[in-house]
Amino acid sequence: MELAFLLRGVGADVVWITNQKPLEDDEVVYSLEHKMLDRGVQVISAKGQKAVDTSLKADLIVLNTAVAGKWLDAVLKENVVKVLPKILWWIHEMRGHYFNADLVKHLPFVAGAMIDSHATAGYWKNRTQARLGIKMPKTYVVHLGNSKELMEVAEDSVAKRVLREHVRESLGVRNEDLLFGIINSVSRGKGQDLFLRAFHESLERIKEKKLQVPTMHAVVVGSDMSKQTKFETELRNFVREKKLENFVHFVNKTLTVAPYIAAIDVLVQNSQARGECFGRITIEAMAFKLPVLGTAAGGTMEIVVNGTTGLLHSAGKEGVIPLAKNIVKLATQVELRLRMGKNGYERVKEMFLEHHMSHRIASVLKEVLQHAKARALR
Repeated sequence: MELAFLLRGVGADVVWITNQKPLEDDEVVYSLEHKMLDRGVQVISAKGQKAVDTSLKADLIVLNTAVAGKWLDAVLKENVVKVLPKILWWIHEMRGHYFNADLVKHLPFVAGAMIDSHATAGYWKNRTQARLGIKMPKTYVVHLGNSKELMEVAEDSVAKRVLREHVRESLGVRNEDLLFGIINSVSRGKGQDLFLRAFHESLERIKEKKLQVPTMHAVVVGSDMSKQTKFETELRNFVREKKLENFVHFVNKTLTVAPYIAAIDVLVQNSQARGECFGRITIEAMAFKLPVLGTAAGGTMEIVVNGTTGLLHSAGKEGVIPLAKNIVKLATQVELRLRMGKNGYERVKEMFLEHHMSHRIASVLKEVLQHAKARALR
């Protein structure tokens, strides 16, 4: 979405070819498509001749996920060879099941790959070679950046206060209470279960040591109330078993995360295994001067400076106790919390703004377009 808007901002014609059906009952998909249309981005179905014609006419095709590789053969069919030289493959994933020949067999032949972190780029280089015996194309690492709209809210003290008060009131959390938030789609890979175990452990430690801290709450943003998956049921059962119903709150998935960032005091980024490819929510929270408690894995390690902008802990079950200790540490040390938040904001201003990202992407696009043009003339 952000790349589409950046390209529209410099006058490019942009078409979003989507596999999603514009179902009005899926609030996130519906909202996303209308944001695209409002900014002058055309939206068409990934199936059918129109998608083929648009791809053949385009100067550049950006595949915006690893699984988009299936679309190449399924829709473009015999035209795949014609479009490969003008494809920039933007990869955001680092789970093992993406290393499937059906998905990525065309990777070596595209103009380039763009990946959100050095950790993920290294992982893709090693795994494609080891598992599939294929070589990555020229790969560009481009860290993401916060939008101007988000930064405007983050730097507006009045707006932040209003959002904070509104969300906290809806959750039943007082202004003086301490709120830890995890903002991610609810799934085992995002580590909400281990976060809740760490949160419970931190409460037990505070009680045992008789520490003086504000009332502590946790909010899990990213639920899907309609589906009620087995994993989400596990989360809610755990909350009930530990009698945390008054202190742990669940919020449905949303594209509008700023109000919840404004409402919390600490962000927990608890993605498991290899961690996040990048973790946009991390830089968004840092823009709001929040410290981050994150797993020492993936892109988080390229964002969070351990001990300076937040605290890192191990992924997996072995990370539960260290995370609990870090929760207690930030709960009991107000000055440390505030200092880390300020340091994080300064790091965002230095490295993770929209103009940083747009400059990085512009240089990639220039090189990829030149490469595509040169191959077309052969």
